[in-house]
Amino acid sequence: MKKILILLSFALLLGACGNKKDEAKKDGQDTMILEGTIKIDGSGTVFPVSEATAEEFLRIAPKVKVTVGESGTGGGFKKFGAGVIDICDASRDIKDAEIALCTENGIDYVQLTVALDGITIVVNKENTWATNITTEELKKLWEPNSKITKWNEIRKDWPNEEIHLYGPNTSHGTYDFFTEVIMGESGASRTDYNAVSDYNVAVQGIEKDKNALGYFGLSYYEENKDKLGVVAIDNGNGAILPSIETVANNSYAPLSRSLFIFVSKKSAQRPEVQKFVEFYLDNAAQLSEEVGYVPMPTSGYEAQKVTFKKIIDIK
Repeated sequence: MKKILILLSFALLLGACGNKKDEAKKDGQDTMILEGTIKIDGSGTVFPVSEATAEEFLRIAPKVKVTVGESGTGGGFKKFGAGVIDICDASRDIKDAEIALCTENGIDYVQLTVALDGITIVVNKENTWATNITTEELKKLWEPNSKITKWNEIRKDWPNEEIHLYGPNTSHGTYDFFTEVIMGESGASRTDYNAVSDYNVAVQGIEKDKNALGYFGLSYYEENKDKLGVVAIDNGNGAILPSIETVANNSYAPLSRSLFIFVSKKSAQRPEVQKFVEFYLDNAAQLSEEVGYVPMPTSGYEAQKVTFKKIIDIK
């Protein structure tokens, strides 16, 4: 009996290995033999998608080491422009100064869209009053030198209690995007708030403080929805809550956005990077949804694959 169980276990193991190898040989290339290191850094918002992709890629390319950091979109572009990393996660478009740095160091690149997101306004679970907020109220709350310090200074029927604000620091693309769409100018923001580099710090702060309010990407809310409350956004057409559906149909305006990876053309010539990016685009729809973001239509990913292939030298 013991011998039969051992043989059965061995057969199951062989079957699992066979499935992994079959998956690894997709497109006629055996990724099991790939070696090398792929360095990714940048957006804390895109981080969950890239991290999930790296973990899944390890199953079919176990000899490839993929490191994923989250120094913020701005921090990532500094490393990318200096040639320190192969891929930059970004929650906004690249800025002129960052393009100049890439040019200065001979870094050619391709920009690929991997998912959609909605910046989410969150509050403490015990907050029963701020169920919705207008974009104009958000602007008055977050604008440079804002004088608003209490809830009833936003709406008179809200509590006469001090607001404690949380948000990303200036290195995050979320900060740039939020200030651009709400204030009309990237980087225009009050500075007297809890500026975090790690969104989990904001989650913890807001969870413990009844009078806290903050903003970050949808996935961080989805991951912590049992701990946080969410605020609907009224852009003049009624209050809309962020969700996969409202971000996908763009009714969650104006805080819906695209998420990107920027890939170095030089790095893309390496087989392990090429296969990783192809794997990323093949799986981004499923993985982005799993971590709380919104996938693009299949046609969107097919278009990204075509764009990526254009930068690969065919020899």
